[in-house]
Amino acid sequence: MTAELTIVVPTYNERENIRPLFSAIASALGETSWEIIFVDDDSPDGTAELIKEIAATDSRVRCIRRIGRRGLSSACIEGILASTSPYICIMDADLQHDEKILPVMLETLVRGDKEIVVGSRYTGEGSTGTLSRHRVWVSRTATRLGGLLLRVPISDPMSGFFMLKREFFESVVYRLSGKGFKILLDILVSTSRPAEVAEVPYIMRQRDRGESKLNAIVVWEFISLFVEKLFGRILPSRFIAFTLVGFSGLFLHLGILWYMHRYLEQLFFPSQAMATFVAMTSNYILNNFFTYRDRRLHGAAFIKGLLSFYIACSFGALINLALASLLFDFSFPWWLAGAIGAMAGAVWNYAVTAIITWREPEPGEIE
Repeated sequence: MTAELTIVVPTYNERENIRPLFSAIASALGETSWEIIFVDDDSPDGTAELIKEIAATDSRVRCIRRIGRRGLSSACIEGILASTSPYICIMDADLQHDEKILPVMLETLVRGDKEIVVGSRYTGEGSTGTLSRHRVWVSRTATRLGGLLLRVPISDPMSGFFMLKREFFESVVYRLSGKGFKILLDILVSTSRPAEVAEVPYIMRQRDRGESKLNAIVVWEFISLFVEKLFGRILPSRFIAFTLVGFSGLFLHLGILWYMHRYLEQLFFPSQAMATFVAMTSNYILNNFFTYRDRRLHGAAFIKGLLSFYIACSFGALINLALASLLFDFSFPWWLAGAIGAMAGAVWNYAVTAIITWREPEPGEIE
């Protein structure tokens, strides 16, 4: 018999939280027909093994273990697609979400015309609880940025705690990017029309076990999602990420060029050459870690990839040097000549490195 409600919980190193979370949900939902699907990204702490132990004695528990794939949003999507319930809830495993509002969220969907119900920290009596000032500032900033993309007013678009109707999800799933850690924002900005949204306040708890997943990767994924939703219909999302990394390389390039040419008073051409070399190396490392995270190179493949990156970008570098030197000789300011030269080979570098350095594996090929 199909459960009325499926709770999808993405996990990574959350072993200590699994039993307390399951017990809390069971207590909150009472006689409701429900199931819980944990989507685990191959946690080294044995999270998946513990979930399977529980599943062996309780049919309401299921585990999807993903090998070689990471990402909260994509995990949520896979969990939802693996379920058949008419209502689905997304919830974190860290015990910070208040499971006591689950019945209210479900009743709101069942009895009303709402398509999605969001557990909000910023409406009514909701709050971020004892969350640190830094985390609150990050959350508020992301919320303001996310609000710029929305067509429907909502106080907490960055919430990781929400419930939605299956037919609503099915109507938007093909437009989701599956990137980042805030799938609610992805869903809300990917709809063909403004969604019917309700909010239920809750007080966020402090994490007692495990470690927070907020890190540089998470911030990068949010920025990538934000930029993709702004420009994704015009430019490929990976090119946008490649360009963002390129901007960091541009600042590094100009800094080294200033240091060598202006501070050390070296000739412009060797200064531009050194700046280009260092910026290329930096761009390779950052692109390997961020832009092509799903194809990331390790060990000997990393060194081989670096060499292929140099070769692939060599033509762009020649254009860079020639154009920058020409502009400098025509009395362009050093910084403008350097910037134009650095940007000239960006499209070439992206196209060629995508084919040579981070090529997509052939079907069945093991990387």
